[in-house]
Amino acid sequence: MASGRRSLPVAVLELLAALGMLLGLCALGATFVALPGRAMWAAAGVLVAACALVLSRWPDPRTTLGPANRVTLGRAVLVALVAGTLAAPVWAQHHAAWVAVVAGIALALDGVDGWVARRWRCASAFGARFDMELDAFLILVLCAHLLLMGKAGSWVLVIGAMRYGFVAAMRVWPWLDGPLPESGRRKLVCVWQVASLLLCLLPVVDATSAAVLLAAALGLLAWSFAVDVRWRYVNGRPEGKRGG
Repeated sequence: MASGRRSLPVAVLELLAALGMLLGLCALGATFVALPGRAMWAAAGVLVAACALVLSRWPDPRTTLGPANRVTLGRAVLVALVAGTLAAPVWAQHHAAWVAVVAGIALALDGVDGWVARRWRCASAFGARFDMELDAFLILVLCAHLLLMGKAGSWVLVIGAMRYGFVAAMRVWPWLDGPLPESGRRKLVCVWQVASLLLCLLPVVDATSAAVLLAAALGLLAWSFAVDVRWRYVNGRPEGKRGG
């Protein structure tokens, strides 16, 4: 006789497992570094929102996210934890090294999901977009931390907002939307900016030194975006709309 009960879709179970992982990390944080409750709740809110977005874009919740996307989901747990600490800025300033370590682990795992995707042949457009958007959000969160810590002025948010500005510009100029060629320059600039953000979080880096590092990161990022915009202008615009 059938019980009539149905288990949750596998993708939902994987997302719930991510929430469980966050709960465990929050418990460890509360035990060892007195992580405030408001930071935990904020982190949970960020991760729930991320899981909702994943579920809305995943084609079939009855199928697994796959090994590579599970690694990215694990990174999302760490990023949510770093983002949650923005709700406790005084605590974050006193535990800046802890914030930097967690963010650094999330960054270190960035290459793992790509390796897993190649190793198990499960690369997908969804996975690439998931990974890219997570990186962009982490960069914006780190910029916000530096602003709240007084390491930089509000201009530092431009580093984190540039990706979102580029996406917004696609709505005005559709020719900006489209694939870009593989670029070592783009990857190098990305590593430089994230490494600079992590370094500037550390207490040993004062505001003056942070300003120099972050200004260099912003300049390199602006240059890299300009190169990509130029490439899209030349290769993406309809022939009839190109300027003379």
